[in-house]
Amino acid sequence: MKKIAKALALALTLALCVSVMGGCKKKAEETSATTTTEATESATESATESESESATESATESATEATSSEQAADGAYPVELTDIYGQKAVIKEEPKKVVSCSPACTEIIFSLGQESKLVGRTNYCNYPEAAASIESIGDINAPDVEKIVSLNPDVVVADSIFPKEAYDKLTGLGVTVVILNEETAVDGVYTKIENMGKILGATEQADQVIAEMKAKIDGVQEALKDVKNHPSVYYVVGFGEGGDWTATGETFINNIIELAGAENAAKSATGWAYNAEDLVRQDPNIIIIPAWADGTFQTTAPYKDLTAVKEGNIIVLESTDMLDRQCARNADAVEMLAKLIFPECFEEEGQKAA
Repeated sequence: MKKIAKALALALTLALCVSVMGGCKKKAEETSATTTTEATESATESATESESESATESATESATEATSSEQAADGAYPVELTDIYGQKAVIKEEPKKVVSCSPACTEIIFSLGQESKLVGRTNYCNYPEAAASIESIGDINAPDVEKIVSLNPDVVVADSIFPKEAYDKLTGLGVTVVILNEETAVDGVYTKIENMGKILGATEQADQVIAEMKAKIDGVQEALKDVKNHPSVYYVVGFGEGGDWTATGETFINNIIELAGAENAAKSATGWAYNAEDLVRQDPNIIIIPAWADGTFQTTAPYKDLTAVKEGNIIVLESTDMLDRQCARNADAVEMLAKLIFPECFEEEGQKAA
């Protein structure tokens, strides 16, 4: 089934660095390819050289953190980051030309007001709409290295699905590449935005974006403070012949679901793989599906027999980008889900939450 193969591609991409699979529906492929698997964790702001070296070693071992100097914390240069391969990238001065090989990175750059520095983006960088006017360097998992080099970027930012072969070619040619890893909670997205601000010389803008995200999520928590019953939610990434795939407890989407006041039905699982038997046994209260699966999911066994399907407790998302990409819109995703799950807690603008 074409849609199912597509969903499998999405799940594997979300699971980190797995190639986007073909033979899927267009929307599902875009969703899979654009899932952000990025993270930059500031390991330390050291007061001594030995402390800085120790923090860098820790970041290399965990392959989940980016280290920066004390000067970088103040918006100065050079900025030093250790990537997922344990290689140190040094940004000596504020970059004027940036190539983004990640839709999430592109969104962050725009949210920081630094889009004038973007000279290249991937085919999947579709938000905001203005990103379409920037020259494309190809697909996330198959970037055109020659094209990237021709743009003469000061820095290339990417996530962990970026091919190692392309990374080696670019760094071998002297191009500065910063590959950011996946986060498992929204707090980690704050760190990623903060570090992108350091890279681009936009630390104040990064602080503002983070403050706005926190304020929006705090507003959701306030609206839901009196909620006693937290429904179980299952987020469909893939289903059917290609296997069942979802955001499990170790994913950052799980954190988004929890911040929206719900419980993730697949929280006890790991990775992105799931199975229909467990889904039937869990029988979640609410099911979230992407638009490409709408109709098919509800009429396919065994999913059609789920209580949520029978009772119509289905949330259909035209786009899952704000959930799948690790960026500023994750706060919007929390608010959106909370309003869909608990509409009674949110009233028209100007009125108090129930």
